[in-house]
Amino acid sequence: MDTILSIQNIVKVYPNGVVANKGISFDIKKNTIHALVGENGAGKTTLMKILFGIEKPQEGKIIYKGKEVRFKSPLDAIKNGIGMVHQHLMLAPDLTVAENLTLGIEPRKWKIFLDTKKAVDIAKKITKEFGMEVPLSKKVRDLPIGVRQRVEILKALLRNAELLILDEPTAVLTPQETESLFKTLKDLKKHGKTIIFISHKLKEVKEIADEVTVIRDGKVIATKDAAELTEHQIAELMVGREIKFERIAPSPKVGKPLLSVKNLRYVNKENVEVLKGISFEVKAGEILGVAGVEGNGQTELVEILTGLRKPLSGSVVINGEEMSGKTPRAIREKGVSHIPEDRMKNGVAEAASIKENIIVDRYYKSPFSKGILVDWKYVTKYVNEIIKKFNVLAPSADAPISALSGGNIQKVVVARELSMNPSVIIADQPVRGIDVGSEELVHKFLKDARDKGSAIFLVSADLDEVLELSSRIIVIYNGEIVARFDDVENLTGKDLGPYMLGVKREV
Repeated sequence: MDTILSIQNIVKVYPNGVVANKGISFDIKKNTIHALVGENGAGKTTLMKILFGIEKPQEGKIIYKGKEVRFKSPLDAIKNGIGMVHQHLMLAPDLTVAENLTLGIEPRKWKIFLDTKKAVDIAKKITKEFGMEVPLSKKVRDLPIGVRQRVEILKALLRNAELLILDEPTAVLTPQETESLFKTLKDLKKHGKTIIFISHKLKEVKEIADEVTVIRDGKVIATKDAAELTEHQIAELMVGREIKFERIAPSPKVGKPLLSVKNLRYVNKENVEVLKGISFEVKAGEILGVAGVEGNGQTELVEILTGLRKPLSGSVVINGEEMSGKTPRAIREKGVSHIPEDRMKNGVAEAASIKENIIVDRYYKSPFSKGILVDWKYVTKYVNEIIKKFNVLAPSADAPISALSGGNIQKVVVARELSMNPSVIIADQPVRGIDVGSEELVHKFLKDARDKGSAIFLVSADLDEVLELSSRIIVIYNGEIVARFDDVENLTGKDLGPYMLGVKREV
């Protein structure tokens, strides 16, 4: 099989002295799906930015289709048939799908006016050619994340991409959207495309990849056929040690309820009843896991619990006090922390530094402030300790949060929320987009918080995570709790599946 891309001895050192790539070399065969895996900060995204013309290496060569290339910009890479779908999608939210697809290559009438009809025709042609249906007249902001991603892929294909780079494409997708994406990728392979697939989800790597390259600390550790490796072997190559995938033991001490929800109802702007009388409680020293296909009311439930939405009716009692409809700050002051499902939308301020993001909920309290002034000396010491404890790979506490990899941004969010010594933790997709080593660390911190007496409400699209961490499990379908499991020791994903799909219900 022909080699379409040969990466040879790539070295990249950033101005701050961080060595991201330390002589990386591997080949990618034409018409294959090649997975690139490694811990957060291992150098994967930097390498792809070099390939796409965003960054420049200090040393090394890139041989593409038999010729050495040196791309000065992404435009150069696109002209040469390389497309990239970034982890945080690069679409214009206020433009329609057709306008986004043709952005920069818009058809014109008399070389002046945008030819909208022709733009739609061009967009229709590319969707038909690759069998990827998208609503061309809808604005991107109104689309689910999985459809937006399809638009990004079509945008690259419209520019004649032969090699597609997908950076963490499933990080925010539902299982159904992931399944749809994988069908698309397999179809693209049949069309003669080559795909570089960057992911932390090893089950998905095994499912979709032909070959796997593992990077650790800026170096290639191995390139092998995916069929030759198990998930455990890939994980161990990534982190350089054994990773344990096992259920945590239940807490020996469970206390009184710290979070009690009764008959919670919520109706959205379209007058659809999203939550239909939800009731549950979470006790000190336990983790209540929520299983369910995304889009069945979990997001709305979490946002009501954290003050981001107001319910139609019902009660939310936190630490003995009714908090339904209170502000996010009032709820945080009651000892509630929140790891949100979308870290960029609700978890961080992109323009702010790591330091500012970590103290955003406590800068006005002692010992972070003296009177009306922030004590920056204390804050720097405090934040540096947190960065070390949570293994955040960052040049300094003053670096902008946007300079970090997606996984390290997630670790900053988790670090902030767990370092406030909360009595109640609302953890919504807490390990989304982070590597297996960091996932193990976050799970350990959640277990430690539980053992210290925190009540944890865990929402995750990853059934393995729900089964591994939960003391008890509830299943949500179509805005209702359809099953409750107090004994989870021998529970499996197959047991939960019929309830998640609405085929069975117990409650």
